[in-house]
Amino acid sequence: MDDQQQDEIFTLDTKVVYQNRWMTVREDSIGREDGYRGIYGVVDKPDFVVVIALDGDEVYMVEQFRYPVKGRHLEFPQGAKEGDAEFEPLAVAKAELKEECGLVASQWFAVAEQFLAFGMCSQRYHIFVAKGLSQSSQDLEETEQGLEVYKMPVAELERKILAGDIMDATTCNAFGLARLKGMI
Repeated sequence: MDDQQQDEIFTLDTKVVYQNRWMTVREDSIGREDGYRGIYGVVDKPDFVVVIALDGDEVYMVEQFRYPVKGRHLEFPQGAKEGDAEFEPLAVAKAELKEECGLVASQWFAVAEQFLAFGMCSQRYHIFVAKGLSQSSQDLEETEQGLEVYKMPVAELERKILAGDIMDATTCNAFGLARLKGMI
């Protein structure tokens, strides 16, 4: 795709309808060259990382209560950086692995960069595989109360994904991409 190409849909006006420290929701008045006019709701959130921490044929997962879906779910360690400092994906990945799992990795491999839900959200995520793990200390944020760490065989993770027990799309996608690329 040509980066110099003009946008097919252009913004006529934008207004923020909600904002907090984690997200901005805006409503854009949009148009097309043919005269079409409409609105588009967009959620802007900071980019985040997802870490596949491998120890031989086992992988680390975290389970925490996810308020929007009212349940505890298994997922790979994930997180974003708050504040105004520049987002450096690998630095954030290292911090999240230590914070959530209490692990430090000596080897890091970038898998891919993906959009979360580009039909409504600008957020993207960066997938990493971490190996050469050593135990450190966990440093959970206040919002991560109740987070539990599990280590499971990769074969069990595959069974859980196939059975629909792993419902986090980011985790399933990250695992699939890393597997397809031969990194797992």
